[in-house]
This record gives sequence, C-alpha cells and structure tokens, in this order.
Amino acid sequence: MSANPHLSRRALLGMSAAVPLALTLGSGTAHAADSAYAMVYFTETNNRGSGTDYNLHLAVSTDGLEWTPLNQNNAVASPTEGALGLRDPFVLRKQDGTFVVLATDLKGTNWSYNSQYIHVWDSADLRTFTGYRRMKLHDMETHSWAPESFWDAGRGQYAVIYSSVNSSGHNVIMVNYTSDFVTASAPQVFFDPGYEVIDGDMALGVNGYNYLFFKKVDKLVAARSTSLDPGSFTEFSSNEGASHNGNTEAPTIVKSLTSNTWYLWGDNYRPNGVFYAWQSTDLASATWTPLDQKTYTQPVNSKHCGITTITTTEYNNLIAKWGTPTWNRLKSYNYPARYVRHASFVGRIDEYPITPYTDSQWTLVPGLADSSGVSFRSVNYPTRYLRHINYGLQLDVNDGTSQFAADATFYREAGLAESSWASFRSYNFPTRYIRHSNFMLRIDPISTTAGRQDATFRVGY
Repeated sequence: MSANPHLSRRALLGMSAAVPLALTLGSGTAHAADSAYAMVYFTETNNRGSGTDYNLHLAVSTDGLEWTPLNQNNAVASPTEGALGLRDPFVLRKQDGTFVVLATDLKGTNWSYNSQYIHVWDSADLRTFTGYRRMKLHDMETHSWAPESFWDAGRGQYAVIYSSVNSSGHNVIMVNYTSDFVTASAPQVFFDPGYEVIDGDMALGVNGYNYLFFKKVDKLVAARSTSLDPGSFTEFSSNEGASHNGNTEAPTIVKSLTSNTWYLWGDNYRPNGVFYAWQSTDLASATWTPLDQKTYTQPVNSKHCGITTITTTEYNNLIAKWGTPTWNRLKSYNYPARYVRHASFVGRIDEYPITPYTDSQWTLVPGLADSSGVSFRSVNYPTRYLRHINYGLQLDVNDGTSQFAADATFYREAGLAESSWASFRSYNFPTRYIRHSNFMLRIDPISTTAGRQDATFRVGY
C-alpha cells in the first residue's frame, strides 16, 4: 500500500504492503529446476492517472533484477467481487507444483474500506488464472492487507500472514491457516512486538532460522525464530535495517539463484512507487549494502509485487503466451535513476517516476535513413521521432524529407562506457553520439570518460 502523508501514524503504518519476493517462501527452497522468476504486481502512477490499474499484472526475469512486463504491461486478471480492485498481489508455488495468487481486496486508496477477505486465484502455469474467489480471514472491523503465504510443514497447512489491527488497536502481523485457500482457520496474532508493524515478508530455513522482514516506522528490519509458531519471532538486538531517505516500506527478500546473495527490496512512497534494493550474503548480520540502480529495473508503474521462481520452460511459455512489450525505456548509465524522455517535445533524461510515464516510452524502429540503424518513435506521439537540430535532440513530426530521416537515424553500438549497454551514433554526423549534458539530450563527439558515460544507455523496459 502507498503511504499518504495526511493520514494518522496508525493509518500511515497500516496501509503499506509486503512486497513478497522471498524465494524461500513455501517449500523452504527454490525448486532445483528453477532458473528464472515471475512477478505479479499492480500499477499506480504518481498522480494516480493514466497507467494506474488495480488489477493483476505479470512480468518475468532471468535474474530477478531486470524485469520484462508481459501483455504490454496490461492486466492479465481482474477481481470480480469485493472492491473490484486489488493491491499487493503475491504468488506462491504450492506443494503440488501449481500456483496460487493472493491479493488485498482494495481498489485505489480508499483506506476506510475494511475488507475481511482477500482475493484468490489458482493457476496451473501463470498463463491462465482460474477459480477466482475471496477467502474470509476474520470478523473484525478492520483490514486484511498485504497477504502472503508459506507452507508450514509442521502443521501440514499453508500459513496466510497479513497486516491487520489487534485488540490493542495497533497494527500487527496476523496469521490464518488453510489447506485449500477456500476456507481458513480462525485468525491468530503472528507477530506483535508491542509497537506498530506492517508488511510481513518471510524467508524460511536459512541456517536454522526463519526470518520475518517488516516495516518499523520508516525502516526495514527483521525478526527471526527457529520455529514458525505464532509469537515466536524476536527482532534482532543488532538489527540495523535498511531505509532510503526515511520513506521506505514494503520489505521484500529474495535470494539469487546463482550465488549466496540476498536482495532486500523496499518501496519508497515519496515519490510513489520507486523501488530501492540492498544486498547481503548473511541475513544474520542485518547489514545491507545499497545496490547500484544500474543493476535493477522495476516494471514501469509497478507497485507492491510478489515473486516466485520458475523453470526455463515456464519462462519461455509465459513469453510465448503474453508477449514482450513493443516499446522500450532507455536508462542513463551514470544517472541510473533517470530515463530518456521528451518534455515539451525536447529530449532529456529525468528521474523515474515520470509524468506522464508514456513520455519515456519509445518504439525502436528501423532507421528512417538506413534500415540497419534505428529511429526512436514516441509511443504517445507516434507521428513524432527524436531527431537532432543544431545538435540538440527534439521530438518532431516526420515530414517525409531525406533531411528529417537522416537527422532521426542512429546506429546502435556497444555502450561506450559498458559494452553490455548501448550507445547511439548519428547517421549524418558519424563522429557524434547521443549523450546527455545538463540532463538535456544532444549529439556530440565523445573523447572523455565522462562523455562515454553520458553516451551510454540501457535499452530495457
């Protein structure tokens, strides 16, 4: 959930959501054949305008850091009961190998809407979502936010944890148990340290401990236990936690499939919906190092996601079913919080989130002057292309002339600062490359380290 600075502290803490990315949720470890990741999420823009969609979205990744939205970043399923919208979706691979998706029953930011239910879907392969229903968790006059689940082998049931308010009137992590995600046991308090906590996210069976990550004020911290019993978790006395500018919520913990590295994600709610990430090789240390934003990219407008590991076959089948985006975003190498966009038809790089977000989406088409090159067509102004005039880049209508075609054509090459990224050389000024200068886009000769960094971009989504 996204925080609203005008709400009370209790409401502020109560409305954020877990972003469940833990690979160890469910059976305790990733499946031996898993080699990729699938993410479920909803979308919400900074002004809650175009690009906001309170339905189920889907993305995939081969490394859990760089994400490809599926179905053109459009929804793949929609709730048909309750608030007719969702927040905070979570996906779990069940013991039988199929999936279940859970989500908060809430549309938009109507924080006074208190649902005793959560949304539930079944899925055999994440290509279809069936059996939609709501599952009742309690009879209290309060919320059931940010649900996620794990397999409790000792009980032989799935635990469903979520943020709610206890009898003392502050937010705690509650738990219900279920075998079928249709009916659930009576609610119990899972974690209540005596102060406001929200956004529970689990990592199970790590060197003899189970870890519960949560939001404490505006910091992401953890508790741990050698069991999964309600009331057994204790916050570390040495826990330093993680935060970005004091606006961090929605802790998410995910383990690399290829190394012993753990990633802790947090959602900054000022501005709305910016993810930050930290890394560690030892959960017990409670020490987290910020990740360079060059290493990860969230799906555009994504909010409070859930991740599961998948196999290569499942990854390929999801791409085949839903398709990859027909557009791209270009991330700056040396200012990785910034993306190429147009503003008042002038090319520049600005920080994400960008309003309107479509200003930063581009269709890369064969070069207008040479099909072996590339031209950048605007998604929201599809008759306009990035072209240079007096070496500055602007967005103009294609007038069909050879001059326009030449000005709007570039050759994609290995990134001048990083070969796995990209640089773009001008067609008609072949010693000049697209680069940013004071955040404005232009074409210049490149001869310095700073220039090579300015002229390097990641072409992604």
